[in-house]
Amino acid sequence: MDLQLSGKVAVVTGASKGIGLAVVRTLLAEGARVVAASRKTTAELDALAGADLVHVPVDLMDPEAPGRVVARAAEEFGGLDILVNNAGGPPPGVSLPRFGFLTPDDTAWREMFEFNLFSAVRAIRAAIPLMLQRGGGAIVNVSSVLARQPAPMNVDYNAAKAGMNTVTKALSEEYGPQGIRVNTVSPGPVRTAWWTEEGGAADILAAATGAGRDAVLDSVAPEMMKLTTGRLVDPQEVADVVALLVSPRSASTTGAEFAVDAGFLKES
Repeated sequence: MDLQLSGKVAVVTGASKGIGLAVVRTLLAEGARVVAASRKTTAELDALAGADLVHVPVDLMDPEAPGRVVARAAEEFGGLDILVNNAGGPPPGVSLPRFGFLTPDDTAWREMFEFNLFSAVRAIRAAIPLMLQRGGGAIVNVSSVLARQPAPMNVDYNAAKAGMNTVTKALSEEYGPQGIRVNTVSPGPVRTAWWTEEGGAADILAAATGAGRDAVLDSVAPEMMKLTTGRLVDPQEVADVVALLVSPRSASTTGAEFAVDAGFLKES
């Protein structure tokens, strides 16, 4: 299927690995021009280098950074059609999961909201005027199924993502009549660096359960989370949904939330 993205200009945050990298790769393959934002580049992102890709090294904890990234799209490619707010998860220097409501203090809560909600709000604020200049655009906010089914862990993260879902709905109502579609993709547990890096979720759960880290990734975590598919989600499976949502093929889809969660959510 031709997603009709050739020549479109996109900004993708959290673009150096995991879901963000898969989104960048997919949009480039569909002919889009992409500004990829992340604190550091990676060999995988560097392998995509070309005239249609610009990497902007930024720390999105800096309140000015999202606006600089969006401005770079206008400078390099003349405007903006697509914004994918993918950056999220543990703020720099933090490892998740974190158990119990009393564990995160005020600083932890502030950092979590800065990274997972406020950075997206700031990017959207900068993007909307550029999209309106082009007669519309598409925004996808990457949230989490934990925004809808919270648990007694990562409570600050879950709350930030619930806020993102609310922002998405409000934006879709306000700007839909002006041609800007805003949707949410809510992944379940995805096999990304959050899980696989040393000291990440696999190691934390291995220590908590007494299982090996490979067993956590392959069976313990899927069983613990009652994943219908029996495995963690692949980043490309999320990227494919994002690409469809930012495509003109989804012209009548706005204010919606799509779970890519291996069957984690059980309600209808």
